[in-house]
Amino acid sequence: FNAFHMLERLRGKRLMFVGDSTNRNQWESMVCLLNAVIPNNKKSMVYGTPLMAFKALDYGASIEFFWAPFLVEVEVNRQGKRILRLDAIVNNGVYWKGVDILVFESAHWWTHTDSEKSWDLIMEGKRMYNDMDPMVAYRKGMTTWANWISSNINRRRSKVFFRGISPKHYSPSEWNEANGHRCYNEREPVRIRGYRPPVPSQLIILKQVLKRTRFPVVLLDITRLSEFRKDGHPSVYTSDLNAGQKKDPDRFADCSHWCLPGVPDTWNEL
Repeated sequence: FNAFHMLERLRGKRLMFVGDSTNRNQWESMVCLLNAVIPNNKKSMVYGTPLMAFKALDYGASIEFFWAPFLVEVEVNRQGKRILRLDAIVNNGVYWKGVDILVFESAHWWTHTDSEKSWDLIMEGKRMYNDMDPMVAYRKGMTTWANWISSNINRRRSKVFFRGISPKHYSPSEWNEANGHRCYNEREPVRIRGYRPPVPSQLIILKQVLKRTRFPVVLLDITRLSEFRKDGHPSVYTSDLNAGQKKDPDRFADCSHWCLPGVPDTWNEL
């Protein structure tokens, strides 16, 4: 990775990663790769919600992350209920307009259940649902996003990428380790000849949506190359866990996010 070359390409531009914490992973990777070659007095970092930004001052470049795990809106009504709006991009889109390079991602949060679920109701048009098949909801949400991009982003000014599905490694049986503990203590990539997990349903839907999108969105298809890296996750080695939790990898090992340096650096190489 040539950081100086990337900075020149970003001169006078804004690069924004949009999505959930796995896309924040990729943003953090890009920031680390560029930060290493910039003197301390020539860079700045602004932390905020929903937007964070790293700036390379001499280059007039801004590398940003915008938190929007569904891309479509989540609103809170008067009763305090969180409503996932499958057909609405309003507030989020204000931040995206005029950005030179956009890297979108959305996947994991659509499949959360029970206490991890981050909505109470789903709304489409004027109709409200208590729940919906997550793949049906995902297709509707991504179609809304694609239509918004086609109607609101200037293809002459902006380039749009969509990063593919970041794989998880919670099932050791997938790589023939029946007695494994999620990705805990994994130190090498999968080396099984012919290893090919099922193609994620969300990736199939995403490709179908992008194929019909009027705007020329580029798919960063990182899923297959990342599937082998069962060794690339933080597991229990994260500051988010206490000592007791670190001793229970079957419940607490993080096999969704990625270590840095690591796999997201390769995504940025693409």
